[in-house]
Amino acid sequence: MNLNQARASLNTILLIAGALITGPALAEQASSQNTETLYLQQCAACHGPDRLGGMGPALLPENLGRLKKAEAEQVIREGRPATQMAGYKTILNDQQIAALTDFIYQPPSHELKWDEAEIRSSREVSHPLGSLPDEPVFEADLMNLFLVVEIGDHHVTLLDGDKMEPIHRFPSRFALHGGPKYSPDGRYVYFGSRDGWITKYDIYNLKVVAEVRAGINMRNIAVSADGNYVLAANYLPHSMVLFDAANLEMLDFIPVENDTGESSRVSAVYAAPPRSSFIAALKDIPEAWEITVENREAKVRRMATDTLLDDFFFDPGYQHLIGAARDGKHGVVIDLDTGKTTAELPLPGMPHLGSGITWEHEGRRVMATPHFRAGAISIIDMDTWEVIKTLKTEGPGFFMRSHENSRYAWADVFFGPNADKVHIIDKQTLEIVKTLQPEPGKVAAHVEFDRHGEKLLLSIWDNDGAIIVYDADTLEEEKRIPMNKPSGKYNVWNKIHYEEGTSH
Repeated sequence: MNLNQARASLNTILLIAGALITGPALAEQASSQNTETLYLQQCAACHGPDRLGGMGPALLPENLGRLKKAEAEQVIREGRPATQMAGYKTILNDQQIAALTDFIYQPPSHELKWDEAEIRSSREVSHPLGSLPDEPVFEADLMNLFLVVEIGDHHVTLLDGDKMEPIHRFPSRFALHGGPKYSPDGRYVYFGSRDGWITKYDIYNLKVVAEVRAGINMRNIAVSADGNYVLAANYLPHSMVLFDAANLEMLDFIPVENDTGESSRVSAVYAAPPRSSFIAALKDIPEAWEITVENREAKVRRMATDTLLDDFFFDPGYQHLIGAARDGKHGVVIDLDTGKTTAELPLPGMPHLGSGITWEHEGRRVMATPHFRAGAISIIDMDTWEVIKTLKTEGPGFFMRSHENSRYAWADVFFGPNADKVHIIDKQTLEIVKTLQPEPGKVAAHVEFDRHGEKLLLSIWDNDGAIIVYDADTLEEEKRIPMNKPSGKYNVWNKIHYEEGTSH
């Protein structure tokens, strides 16, 4: 019996045991505030006795931040389709389900620890590097593949970008975040989950080849330009962790602290290919870090910032970091060579700079960003660092996308009352030329182009959702592919060549 089988058997035993003591006995436990016992009986087999996760995700306030209490209660009651999370409505009463929900949204009484020893012991290598065939088991343009994250039931679909047909669908960890990152040749992809798991997947062989848990609550991961290293950025613990990309062996554990010992979450980390480094912004300390790898160890260069930073963006030459201030009112431009702030940008409404895009406009490079809290898109001259235009949208947005071969940029209004609409912007006139409503009443979000900029994919962000294929020139719908709440889509070519219209 393997570990997963053992856990499944234990879960079954505990479910049976829980069923035998349902009713008044468990109600009395809940009413006497002995909810922890209830958790241990019903949840610990999958989510861990310390709530740090196992087969299931970590159940901690930091990890559940984007899941409303009512939604969590519904999951406990009804379960999650196509997962091992069964519904508990026949085992627990409403009072017990409500008590469990409240419990997992409270900080645990015990200290949460995930350091070097825990990281090393979590690593599992199912297929060591070099043990699988070097030829793909399917026929397709390997550079025009898409990975589509389906958050409805925590799966990923591999999509042929020429035929626009699924090749394979496989389960993922809970709550993938920060976007998958490809190896430079496009063969491997690295996923990061909210609860700290890094999964290395071999696209050629359609297999998970290695996994490791880098933290309890992870922000995102980055892969070095040469493909040799993976760097994880954590919210909890306050750390970054460096791995050998080959088999996810931990190389270095980096506490995120300033000179006085104050610690911080990491807002985000991205690779900076021309600099052969990683760049990270800190959430609770006014610093940005440049991390290089020497002799398989991380070397940190600290840059003081004028403000706390959230997500950020780069200019095409990776000379400048453009960061969103955590006050949600402005952005800053930092020269990465000098570490000095060279400009400030008026960007009210919390810009989502990690979703920014750039293009050439009248011989000058401009960038555009949506805003989380304002129905606007800001367009910025990257020579003068001035906002040259603000487009009014139908609500706050999440994502923008384009392609160097397309005349259009696409922007959703994910956080607004009209989230079923998406704007199309002419990159030369800097005007919204069309607004689509592909599925009234259902959220339309996150566009990704194929490698040629000829077709694009748009998500209908719903459990009964779909990927819609559009002609990038005519803007006409060509096809719908049913999917379970598809969120991000990531084209191999665009990601590994840092196409100007896609994300980091």
